[in-house]
Amino acid sequence: MKNFQSIAKVQNLLLQQKTISCVTIVQQYLDTIKAHNPTINAYLEVFETEALQTAQTIDAKIANGEQLGSLAGVVVGIKDNIVYKNHKASASSKILTNYISIYSATVVERMLEQDAIIIGRLNCDEFAMGGSNENSAMGNVLNPLDITRVPGGSSGGSAAAVAANMCLVALGTDTGGSIRQPAAFCGIVGLKPTYGLVSRYGAIAYASSFDQIGPLAHTVEDCARVLQVIAGADAFDATLAKTQVPNYTKDLTLNTKKNIAVLRTSIEHPALDPEVKTAIVNKLQDLANAGHTINYVDFPNIDYLVPTYYVLTTAEASSNLSRYDGVHFGYRSPNATDLQTTYIKSRSEGFGTEVKRRIMLGTFVLSAGYYDAYYAKAQRVRRVLKNEIDAILATNDFILMPTTPSTAFTFGAKKDPIAMYLEDIYTVLANLVGLPAIAIPCGVHTNTMPMSIQLMSKAFAEAELLSFTHQISTINNN
Repeated sequence: MKNFQSIAKVQNLLLQQKTISCVTIVQQYLDTIKAHNPTINAYLEVFETEALQTAQTIDAKIANGEQLGSLAGVVVGIKDNIVYKNHKASASSKILTNYISIYSATVVERMLEQDAIIIGRLNCDEFAMGGSNENSAMGNVLNPLDITRVPGGSSGGSAAAVAANMCLVALGTDTGGSIRQPAAFCGIVGLKPTYGLVSRYGAIAYASSFDQIGPLAHTVEDCARVLQVIAGADAFDATLAKTQVPNYTKDLTLNTKKNIAVLRTSIEHPALDPEVKTAIVNKLQDLANAGHTINYVDFPNIDYLVPTYYVLTTAEASSNLSRYDGVHFGYRSPNATDLQTTYIKSRSEGFGTEVKRRIMLGTFVLSAGYYDAYYAKAQRVRRVLKNEIDAILATNDFILMPTTPSTAFTFGAKKDPIAMYLEDIYTVLANLVGLPAIAIPCGVHTNTMPMSIQLMSKAFAEAELLSFTHQISTINNN
């Protein structure tokens, strides 16, 4: 069994050396899934027959000398809140049990057009609400590096599947860190693109002004190759920018010196694990030794990030999830006796605890008498944060900070919802200001779990961000 660690290696074996078939690649992933998924619980459903048929089609194209897509031979898992025509999509919620989509997300269509092989749908926190994958109605996902620990969330199934070699790359969604945090906990790479770069059409909405689809992979280069396929204008998503999509893989090897801003409060924050802090300080020293300029900057509003994020996202969740009512589609309570009890019982029984908590919080901050005090004020804070970060990036190429305050924690360690929300302290900023951010591994903690750093860049500067992170991911820590 080969552990394929990059698209380039897979395609070299498949297309250049021709020492392996696409069917063999898929079968090896299927065997790994069968061996490990019963424990890890990353996949909710595996499309075995369909994946093998797609592989056979690609092998026939190779044999006939036909032109292949850029993702030929790439086995992909998709988060359960990204729809795929004629397949189930439940957002890991009881309320969408047995829902079958009548259309595919734009990102799914684009990957299939490039000969990617979608092997299954991946577990996640219910409606992408959570940072540990303990909120799925389909059971916890376990971290393949240590099954006593969480894989992160909400894209925990996506990160775990990649880390356990149950797919080569995965798609996740990131509303406040849901790609980057599980990537950090599982020791892989996770990219949240600029808001408006990748179509959200076909992503089951949590908070529409925050949600973004992005890749999780073993390498920065693989994230770049997937982004190349899924980015760009889409008539089905009016929030997308009309900017030209550059070649993200072209300049990955450029070695240019950069100005890197470090938010002083991010590495001096009391929530930061001392070993994670040491790893980041060492990485900054490595960067300085390599000729990059490190600028420590003040960012006094760090403690406003999480409150602002949760006021705004719960408000949007309250609106977006109102459609799941037991009438239009999804779960309908068998205990309902009339219209009112249909609404009440279906939503009470169909939604999990965390989703109900966020719906109620969102409904509260939007209610009469509280709208101006909470929601409107949070929107103003969001603008202040955007202005502050834009000012920092006006004189710096990137902002570097921790991805998470600690390594992956054990199941049940964060019983207090507020403690769980504070795990997002370093990731929500990129979503609040709509900028791209990437998480890459940064050493191993003495508890044997991976640590991670996060870099953020200007809007639509993914080419520069990917190039730089590809470069620094090869610099060893002291």
